[in-house]
Parts: sequence; structure tokens; C-alpha cells
Amino acid sequence: MPNFEIETTLNISGLIVGVDEAGRGPWAGPVVAGAVCFPDLKIANELIPFINDSKKLTPKKREKAFDLLHQSGAYIGIGEASVEEIDTINILQATFLAMRRAVSKIQEKYSIAFTLIDGNSLPRSNWPWQAKAIINGDTLSLSIAAASIIAKVTRDRIMAHLSQEFPMYGWGRNAGYGTPQHIEGLQQYGVCIYHRKSYAPIAKIISSKKN
Repeated sequence: MPNFEIETTLNISGLIVGVDEAGRGPWAGPVVAGAVCFPDLKIANELIPFINDSKKLTPKKREKAFDLLHQSGAYIGIGEASVEEIDTINILQATFLAMRRAVSKIQEKYSIAFTLIDGNSLPRSNWPWQAKAIINGDTLSLSIAAASIIAKVTRDRIMAHLSQEFPMYGWGRNAGYGTPQHIEGLQQYGVCIYHRKSYAPIAKIISSKKN
């Protein structure tokens, strides 16, 4: 279970923000980033029993943790990068863009000293905060795990909303991943405006429709 040890042992004087994303793999929809900061140890300790890597929580537990985070006094930021941005600058750079937007939401009100980013790479430019990449950070750091929940629940809600406009792809259930239902919808109805046209499976369908 993630805990607050990494944040504590950094010995940073100031606010530490955990950052994670949801939606790098799907074929459709935006990539969403969450940023979470626990301003004091008391808030962090109270939430430890409810916070884990979002992938290890059931949808019901994710929703509960999402609500508890918003009620707890934690500082929360959410950022997105659109399908157009993903197709223009690639998914990695779009992910970093969404992360920067999420952290900036917290920075609007509070001065940030340090950021912990889930993964093995850091943004190379346009990242004005000190940062450290933590591999499997959502299983280790409470701040990153909380950010993963914020990102995942937010993105799932976005995809469920988009599914009302395009129900044939099943996004309310598959969140834009390449499931059999999504593939069947693509084969029958083709590509829509929310598909990532730079992704190989979508590009292949577009190419086949032209020929």
C-alpha cells in the first residue's frame, strides 16, 4: 500500500505534489492528469486506508476515494490534453502537458516546492518545479496514488459523457481502449472526432476507408 514515506524522507521545506495520468493507452479521448498535495501529515494519515493505485481499486472504491480526497483538505489539480494535442505533439508530450496543467491549478493558490511524477521519465522543458520520477510511484507514494485516482475517475467520467454522443463504441465501459466492442464499432461506423488519429489502429482504419 502507498504511504507518505517518500514525501517525508525527501526533507523538502514546502509543498510536495504527486502527479499521475490516466489515458495514455486508449484509442480515443483526452489524456488526463491529476495532481495532489497533502498540506499536512494529519490529512495524509487519515486517507492512507482509502488510497491505493487506482488500478488496484474497484470503481466503487475509486469513487469513494475521489470524494474523500475532495473533502479532506488536500490540494487537488486536474489537467487535460486534447485528442488534437495528442495527435500533434505525441502522447508522451501531451501527457506532460496535461500534468503541467494539473500542477498549475494548485500553483494558482499555493507555492509548490517539489513534484513527484509517476513513471521513469521527467518533462525536459516547460516544467518550472523541481521533480523526481518514481517508477511504480502509484504503489509507493500516497500523493501519486491519490493523483492516479483523481485522474482515473475524472477521465472515466469524461469518456462516459462522450459515450452518450457516440454510444456505438462502448466508451462508458471500455474508456476508449481497443476492446472487441470498440473495434466492432469502428468497423461498422468508422472513426469519430474523438479518436486519436496518430494511433496505429485508428490510422489503419482511416487508411482502409480511403482505399
